[in-house]
Amino acid sequence: MSDKRPPKESPWATAKPLSTERKLDKRERAAVRPSHAPPSSRSSAPSAAPSSEYGERHNTNSRHEEVRFFGRNACHAVFAHRPGDIRKVYLTEARIPEFKSALAFCVQNKLGYRVVETADLDKLTQTQHHEGICFDLRRTTPMALDDLLAALPAAPAPALLMQLDGVGNPHNFGAMLRSAAHFGINGVVLPPDSALGLSGAAARVAEGGAEAVTIAQPRAGEDALTRLRSAGFTIAATVPRGGVSLYTTKLPARLALIFGAEGEGMREPLIAAADLRLNIPGSGSVESLNISASAAVLFGEYFRQHRC
Repeated sequence: MSDKRPPKESPWATAKPLSTERKLDKRERAAVRPSHAPPSSRSSAPSAAPSSEYGERHNTNSRHEEVRFFGRNACHAVFAHRPGDIRKVYLTEARIPEFKSALAFCVQNKLGYRVVETADLDKLTQTQHHEGICFDLRRTTPMALDDLLAALPAAPAPALLMQLDGVGNPHNFGAMLRSAAHFGINGVVLPPDSALGLSGAAARVAEGGAEAVTIAQPRAGEDALTRLRSAGFTIAATVPRGGVSLYTTKLPARLALIFGAEGEGMREPLIAAADLRLNIPGSGSVESLNISASAAVLFGEYFRQHRC
């Protein structure tokens, strides 16, 4: 549902080139074409393989190196933070005014863009929640853990990291990234063997927050907890029962919060290795909060204690 390949049946079976689908009015032509760019710079056939100063020519072998983002805020954030990763843009006619800067960028850098019907975007993104815009992007890889730690303010300066253990749901991941961006979390640490990545579904749910939070991953065999402690971090496991109440605990200034997967929870050895075990008190009517809701509560309390 997120960044899977589109179905074998091409969604472009009914799509038409921009130049024949309709004529752009004078205002729209001015918005998407720089004064020095000829009209023929626009994308033509759906199978075109545009090249760019930012990357190699498209081909079948490069598809695994790309990811498809969708959603207005997710695409706006990508264009604001890393336009050089854009490979192609698909959008509905209604989104042309809103994304005219992105279209002008495509023209300037000889990147393809297509004006398509909503049904075509449904097929391309495999969801109806694309909001009329879709970017094909160069797939990025997580930063090395050592590089993330080196980029942080040195101890004892406050810093908050989110470490994930077994989390695989892209919607939960996206919601956590949104909260992490809102509260200014310094980074996310994935397990060395995790296949979790920044998919289209996660980016859409993050509503642009994915571009504001650094994602890191230790090397295989690297002891992440030891590296975090050596950088001055206290390791805190988030647990549904037991532990100490979040609201009666003074949180350390340098804190790494570990979250386990929905259902299975955190691995017992990881809970045992933590320096601190935190729970979020509630009415008891349900066992616990959803993982993304728990993350927002914990981030908010840290923000209240150390950044307000």
